[in-house]
Amino acid sequence: MKRTSIISIAAALLLSGISLFAQTGAPFIHDPSTIVECDGKYYTYGTGSGGLISEDGWSWHSGAVRPGGGAAPDAIKIGDRYLVIYGTTGGGMGGGHASKIMTMWNKTMDPESPDFAYSEAVMVAESLVDEDFNAIDPGVLLDPTTGRLWLTAGTYFGHIRQFELDPKTGLRVEGNVGIDVGRNMEASTMMYRDGWYYLLGTHGTCCDGVNATYNIVVGRSRNVNGPFIDNVGRSMIEGGGKSVITTEGRLVGPGHFGRYIVEEGVEILSFHWEADMDQSGRSVLGIRPLLWKNGWPEAGEAFKEGTYEIKSVRSGYALELEVEFIRAQGAMGGFNRNAANQAVVKVEQQKLEDVIDTWPQGVIGARNGYYMGRPWQRWSIIPVPEAGGYLGGPYYKIVIAGTNRALAANEKAEVDTVPEFTGAPEQLWRIDQLTDGTFRIMPKSIPGHDEPYALVSLGDCSPTLAPFDFNSDNSKWEFKNFEPVK
Repeated sequence: MKRTSIISIAAALLLSGISLFAQTGAPFIHDPSTIVECDGKYYTYGTGSGGLISEDGWSWHSGAVRPGGGAAPDAIKIGDRYLVIYGTTGGGMGGGHASKIMTMWNKTMDPESPDFAYSEAVMVAESLVDEDFNAIDPGVLLDPTTGRLWLTAGTYFGHIRQFELDPKTGLRVEGNVGIDVGRNMEASTMMYRDGWYYLLGTHGTCCDGVNATYNIVVGRSRNVNGPFIDNVGRSMIEGGGKSVITTEGRLVGPGHFGRYIVEEGVEILSFHWEADMDQSGRSVLGIRPLLWKNGWPEAGEAFKEGTYEIKSVRSGYALELEVEFIRAQGAMGGFNRNAANQAVVKVEQQKLEDVIDTWPQGVIGARNGYYMGRPWQRWSIIPVPEAGGYLGGPYYKIVIAGTNRALAANEKAEVDTVPEFTGAPEQLWRIDQLTDGTFRIMPKSIPGHDEPYALVSLGDCSPTLAPFDFNSDNSKWEFKNFEPVK
């Protein structure tokens, strides 16, 4: 592999219109609902009557169907049915606040299924022309501790208001009176974690393309009805909110928070970017890892290609080739009496060409060892967009920097390296940022095995493939950028 390969691949992706920081395919959507999974596919709905479908969670295309039009829907699976909820107008833009929030059910999200049929939409909340509330932008939470179903709705043109719905019917609980829980935001929703209820909303201006100032904020409460307080003690009803995600470079205006729990320790934040400047400034679906720090949610980062040390959280040892240690040039200094009078020079980094001829030509095993910044410990991680992806990212190849020697899963459910990357499934890797900020590394497939194993440290020095355990540091890795001495 030429050393310019990383740069050329990145350039090719930009020329093809594929962004490594938004989703691929045709991910164009505004005000996306929380992502739901149905029969192995993922769905999200937007303002208007349509939405997006993905078979892998990474490449999205239009095709989801939602009648009723209106604005900013949400969706949730309850039992074996799907509840879809939306506001009937765009709300407030022309000065009027009159709108209705409607709910409807479906047995499936797949418009090609014979069971695909929405129930008649039913109103669960409304706002009047001159009311201090705008009944659009609904978000729903099914409380995992009580089974109660909560709706929040509203925009800048008034308060964020909370209602209780019946999870069996999707209707408003009889006698329920809405409670004002927030202000100075829109696109609200709630979630629950570890005894806390979180109210999320979007501050800033929407619907202004590259000039939109949308950003997602959060407050929390021990009580499902609030008050929701941010990290500096300010109430959401007073306009408070701790930052979750803001504009990132050429991706402008994140809004409409959605949470998807993949499994313990692996969570996804979905939203839209008001404008992706690499895709004509259009509004696109965004997906990020969802992290939890000191009890607060925040967006993780999109994994960036580069050259890294791959470090075991368990031991601090680095993933490396199982090759002979070659001593680098440079003597130990500091003991010579005349050292203070000698010129200070930089010691040259050991180069690939200094050691590669000592490596075997065929398959080379992998191990963990003390990190020394040596060529057999430097891994280039590069997306392979044509290989598809998963919810949150593309598959990657992991190769020794400057070569095409690739990390691969083998039929023994262990890892080694092969001389050439071929694109085989066992040479493709999924990289998930976990809720604590560390990473999980998983092969797309393992020859002769169906288990979804992850890269695990078996003792200090032996990497292998085994079931992922979020509660064990054996399953967790960190990536440290390799910076060569200049």
